Amino acid sequence: MAFASFDDKRSSAPMAEINMVPLIDVMLVLLVIFIVTAPLLSHSVKLELPKASTQVMAIKAEKVDLSIDAAGTRYWNGQLISREESVARFAVEGAKATQPDLLLRADQAVPYKAVAEALADASRAGLTRINFMTDPQLAAPVVAAPVAPAASTP
Repeated sequence: MAFASFDDKRSSAPMAEINMVPLIDVMLVLLVIFIVTAPLLSHSVKLELPKASTQVMAIKAEKVDLSIDAAGTRYWNGQLISREESVARFAVEGAKATQPDLLLRADQAVPYKAVAEALADASRAGLTRINFMTDPQLAAPVVAAPVAPAASTP
């Protein structure tokens, strides 16, 4: 900022005009920066995005609940069935246009053979949406017991 004048008449009074040259320089620098960066911001990649509809899906996949108890007995949606009946029902469900979700519930004491047979039967029938159901248990928090300091012997 200039506080003095070169005129001898008013040498003691401060100059009251604002020096505009630095402001104009800053504005020109900003203008050049915006001119250079503007084309970079409009760069885009041409994509053909898929079209989406807002219609509600009318077909909803059904769920089949296959339970195997500790003895290896099978239940289809709560109804007692044999392995042969389950194979036949798997074939019917696998032939449908929209496959159902198979919810497999097995007792923790059931032999793995019964679960493996059920999985193989479902796979042979063409069912691919198989879910394993478990019972989440809330684990009790582990609390460390306080340790007593070691006693020193005199």
